[in-house]
Amino acid sequence: MRRRRESERVSRLFPHQSQTKEAAVLLRASWRSRFTSSLFVLPYLACFALFLLIPILYGIYISLHEFELLSKEHPFVGFQHYASIFTPGTYLNSLFFNGLWATLQFVIYSVPLLIALGLALSLLVNALPRRIRGLFRTFYFLPYALSASVMAVIWLMMFDTNAGFINSFLAKLSLDPAPWLTGRPWAWIALVLATLWWTIGFNMVIFINALNEVPEDHYEAASIDGANAWRKFVAITLPSIRPVMLFVLITSTIASFNIYAQPFLLTRGGPGDSTKVLLINILDQAFIRKELGSASAMAVLMALLIMAVSVVQYRLTYGRKE
Repeated sequence: MRRRRESERVSRLFPHQSQTKEAAVLLRASWRSRFTSSLFVLPYLACFALFLLIPILYGIYISLHEFELLSKEHPFVGFQHYASIFTPGTYLNSLFFNGLWATLQFVIYSVPLLIALGLALSLLVNALPRRIRGLFRTFYFLPYALSASVMAVIWLMMFDTNAGFINSFLAKLSLDPAPWLTGRPWAWIALVLATLWWTIGFNMVIFINALNEVPEDHYEAASIDGANAWRKFVAITLPSIRPVMLFVLITSTIASFNIYAQPFLLTRGGPGDSTKVLLINILDQAFIRKELGSASAMAVLMALLIMAVSVVQYRLTYGRKE
């Protein structure tokens, strides 16, 4: 009590000194709070640097060198690999742009279906009674939890030309069997079907969460005005879930750009090289031809393309918020 009275007396006699002390105490408390908060972020920053930032920087470094996997010397070549990729008639030019064209084809074929069917499934599941809604959510989401190898085994048995389930079913209908994995355009159809079955559950769950956020009052008001189901969908549902649709559109596009497992395990890039996507070419260049420098240059360019798509996502989402 005595110290407290002395402190109060000093504060009355020297108000500016008291305010300075209080500011210093607040500053120390603020610094301690920031330091404590930063400790919670450090594990993430360490993992980010170790598994993402350092590999990216090292990949860029490799792309600027003649980095043969079996050689001990890696001379600096600057942007020679990048120039070769954009020089018509070179091996790297055909390897990169043929793979990019195959990848773009898959993006064009798969992304609209991933969005449309994902939204349709979410509407159907949401319309079910509550008691069985969770069961169907789980049923449609289960394939997404499977590994790529399991998915490939299932669809290899489905698409096998001689003894596959689909061709056996077509034979019972007196229809000719289709070369699902060895002919055009059947190989693309097979890849898109396998991808839809494997990944559409994720988009469905995202859309279901978005649909559950739409206020029921809007639908009730529309019913009073005499709006039918289609009018409610166009005027209420689509505008309400538009930000989520943009998110699903961009993430599905990025995922389709990164396609590798489906063509590698199902078609092996065939028929010919028609389904040999860019990631297959990059890995072949790196680990079959042992040319990590040029493979890293192609990977960097592919990453820049994906970053451009991410910028589009940000711009569209940011514009929507404003």
